Amino acid sequence: MFYSAAKAIVWVFLHLVFRIKAVGKENIPSEGGMILAVNHRSNWDVVMAGLTCPRQLTFMAKIELFKNKLFAALITALGAFPIKRGAGDVGAYKAAMSILRGGRVMLMFPEGHRAKKNAPPAKAKTGVALFAIKAEVPVVPVYISGEYSWMSKITVTYGKPITLSQYYGKKQSNEELQAIADSILNTVRGLKVQ
Repeated sequence: MFYSAAKAIVWVFLHLVFRIKAVGKENIPSEGGMILAVNHRSNWDVVMAGLTCPRQLTFMAKIELFKNKLFAALITALGAFPIKRGAGDVGAYKAAMSILRGGRVMLMFPEGHRAKKNAPPAKAKTGVALFAIKAEVPVVPVYISGEYSWMSKITVTYGKPITLSQYYGKKQSNEELQAIADSILNTVRGLKVQ
């Protein structure tokens, strides 16, 4: 209820700031667990994905954002759960698996962090491949094109789901996971609107 109300309010506000267009929403499965794999250039990316995706999102957020109890309550209500970056966070792993196996949608950034402007393309982090295979869920690639500036056009493009069923129930090496994650990230980047 809170998520839907917040989404409606933010939608109205942001339509006064940006010209938002969503393409390919028919590619989003209407039910079942899935990962939205989104390019990451700005803190606005989570908001844009949340506004344009017809299903409610969950997402990992750095644990430092949960220090303020009021802010922690707000972002938790909006679907965030904490992760300790730079370390193997078993609690975050279990939370993510529970979300995906419970039929919900989890947003992930394959790059792992915001891409700096004019920086060379980063390699993908393996998490997106690992979670999709372990939870046996599809990955929907998403690219957010455009600059976040006054009245600029922002296009959120949803690609066709990527199913990794050939890897289910099998053990992958780090090299295999890296190759799968890189392939997903390349698919995301291929959705960029020029």
